[in-house]
Amino acid sequence: MFDPVQWLKSVASAAPSPADETSLSEAAPAARAPVAVPIRSLGPAHADRIRAHLLALGEHDRYLRFGYAANDEQIGRYVDGLRFDRDELFGIFNRRLELIAMAHLAFSVDPDCTACAEFGVSVSASARGRGYGSRLFERAVMHARNEGVSLLFIHALSENTAMLKIARKGGAHVVREGSEAEAHLRLPPADFDSRVTAFWHEQTGLTDYHLKAQARHFRDALALLQEIRQGVRDSRERVR
Repeated sequence: MFDPVQWLKSVASAAPSPADETSLSEAAPAARAPVAVPIRSLGPAHADRIRAHLLALGEHDRYLRFGYAANDEQIGRYVDGLRFDRDELFGIFNRRLELIAMAHLAFSVDPDCTACAEFGVSVSASARGRGYGSRLFERAVMHARNEGVSLLFIHALSENTAMLKIARKGGAHVVREGSEAEAHLRLPPADFDSRVTAFWHEQTGLTDYHLKAQARHFRDALALLQEIRQGVRDSRERVR
């Protein structure tokens, strides 16, 4: 009998972990199709990990992500002001459950643009060059379609070539004006395929996260056991 849970686990375990020390380009031939990256939705319980991810960004990376060199206090206010009940956030975790890439899909509150949303993304310096930004963009586009969004915006500095490249690759129209650029992408309406694909990606991301969490708990328990055993050995040596 087909077991969807076991199938999802096999998919998650077969895909390379985002924490792999080697890049995807080194792990597979260049001609191979892009490997699916487990991405999961983020909620209020992940606020501390979101904060840690953004605070770890360098000054220039903060400048590119927010359009200004956000200090720690400003990043803290941004995280505290996240509306998980309205917007959608996605994340990629490594095997230590550290958030190494995240996207923020902010839905418009303007009554004249109810079918609009804005996309923003950040990737940790150690996780660059693996296509995580593009994968997060694709996931956000799929979710936006399913939520009835017809126009997706990206506001970025003109020097943020990585973000603009993601936008162009996704089919967005980019307009530059001085030091800033704006990209917009018209989205087709949701269909059966977009909804099934979004469900599959969400379940894969959740399964991947839970498997990594279990592995982390096992490693922590093993480390504690080894520490206890070492303490017992040390005590015996002192008695002798």
